[in-house]
Formats: sequence, structure tokens, C-alpha cells
Amino acid sequence: MKSTLMRLGAVWGLGLLLIVLLITFSVLLPDTFPTAFTFSSLASSRSIYAMAALAVMIPLIANQFDLSVAGVIGLSQILAIGLQTQSGISWPTTCAIVLAIGMCVGAVNAWLVAYVRIHSFVATLGVGSVLIGLLQWYTQGRQVVGDLPEAYIALASRLPGTLIPMPMIYALVLALILWIIFEYSPFGRHLYVIGDNPRAAQLNGIPEQRYTAYAFIAAGFVAALTGIILQAQLRIGQSTVGQEFLLPAFSAALLGATTIKPGRVNVWGTMIAVAVLAVTVGGLNQLGAPFFVEPLFNGLMLTIAVGLSVTAARRREAAVTEK
Repeated sequence: MKSTLMRLGAVWGLGLLLIVLLITFSVLLPDTFPTAFTFSSLASSRSIYAMAALAVMIPLIANQFDLSVAGVIGLSQILAIGLQTQSGISWPTTCAIVLAIGMCVGAVNAWLVAYVRIHSFVATLGVGSVLIGLLQWYTQGRQVVGDLPEAYIALASRLPGTLIPMPMIYALVLALILWIIFEYSPFGRHLYVIGDNPRAAQLNGIPEQRYTAYAFIAAGFVAALTGIILQAQLRIGQSTVGQEFLLPAFSAALLGATTIKPGRVNVWGTMIAVAVLAVTVGGLNQLGAPFFVEPLFNGLMLTIAVGLSVTAARRREAAVTEK
């Protein structure tokens, strides 16, 4: 009985924490927190963080870090408005170009990590820094402004007749697609094997370099998509946007590894972690917490998430060994 409760706590603990947080803030802030407006506001803003978390999650499954995700998001949101307003390119073509650039960045990361054998932390940090430099060069440190087409702005609007923001729909659809891929396709299973035990993957004939490359390219695509949706929300290009998504994204992805499948980075664990972070930050803000609480909280959660995920991974390995 005790072991069953511990297992259930490990699997669903983060989900239970989310419920407790919702109840707590609803009791403390009955007039402002449990409202449709608060839900819509949090869902709209935090869906971008959810998409960024899914982007960093993909290489993490293969035990690789992609620190360039923030740079891709920043550059993508700038290009999404710049190509339309300054170069006169239609919004569908602009989106295609931005997505292609994101995949190209992922391909560069893949080449550096999988084939040149540079550690992913160093390689993607360098690539991300280059992207920030390109962003600053393109904008000259200034904002990019202009009139965007209504059809493009509608990408970040609400579902017609509801308060449900479209970015939330994109995040959930993206999560569903990734869940199907990682749970039911050979690619997903092989990527997990590579992340768990590269030697075992090699012995089983799994092409580690190729699958790692696919993971980085997919991460670049998702990060570029995130930048496109972000620009539809902002409607103005800001050269400083992008880096603030990196810490929350990794916090959510690693914290998500402590639930659903403890010890393994997984899609729904990541989404629950995003919800926990969103509810906590939103509730604290409504309670009047100072502006610096959010980065402090995100940094603390990242540290805790790494510790918990490593502990869960060791327990899972020990359980496998005992069998």
C-alpha cells in the first residue's frame, strides 16, 4: 500500500500540486483569480512558454541541450514583422521563410553536436549568441514597427465566440503531435534509448547521429513557430525579446521529468509543469509580489527540477537493475 501511494505520488504529484495551487489562489483571491479573464490572460501568455518548453524538450529526450532556442524565438519574431513590413513579403511566405530558417539553425546545431562532436551546451550557446548578434544587426538595436495583416494578427486571437486564445490551441495540438511521435513511433522510442543509454542504442543499430540531428532540426522548427505566434501577439518587433523564454522553458521541461514518467522528459509532464509555473507566477503577481519574484522563482524551480529529475532517473535505473 505504501509503495503504491509513493508511486502514485511520484507520477501525479505535480498534477496534484497544480490543483492545490488553483484552490489556494482561488481562496486567497476570490474576486480576481478564478475568473475567465485570468484564465484567458494566463493561457495566452503562457502558451508561448509552453511551446518554447516543448522545443527544448525534444533534444533533452536525447540528453542534449539546445540553448539556441531563445535566439531562434527572438530572431523569428523580428523577421516575422520585418519581412512583412519592410520587405513587402506576404505573411504566408514570411512564415515559411522563418520556419525554414529555424530548421536551418537546428541543422547547424545538429552538425556541430552530432558530427563535429562539440558538447551540445557549448555548441548551442555559441549558435544562440550568433543569432542574438544577427538580430541586433538586423534591427540596429531599434524596434521594428509596421502594419501587419489582419489575417496574420488573427493567428494569436481568440477562438471565435470564446475566451480561449488560439496560442493555447497551437500549444495543445503541438503537444498532442509530439506525444504521439514519442510514444508510438520508432523515432520517439529510439530517441529515448539514445538519451537513456547511447551504448545500448549503438548495439541495437540505432543511428545516433541521424536521430540526434532530427531532434535539433525539430527543435529549431518549433522555436521558429513560437516566434511567429509571439509576433502575432506583440505586433511590434523588439530586439530584446527571446532570452526571457530560456529559463522558464528549461524549468518546465526538467520539472516535467518528475511527473507522469518520473526520470524521463515527457510531453504531458512538461505541459503540467508549464501550468504549475503559470498559476504560481500569476497568483503571486495578483497578490502584489514585486517584479523580481518571477526570475527568482524560475531559477529556484530550475534548480529543484534538476535535482528531482536526476533523483527520479536514478530510482528508475535502480528499479530496472533489480529486475
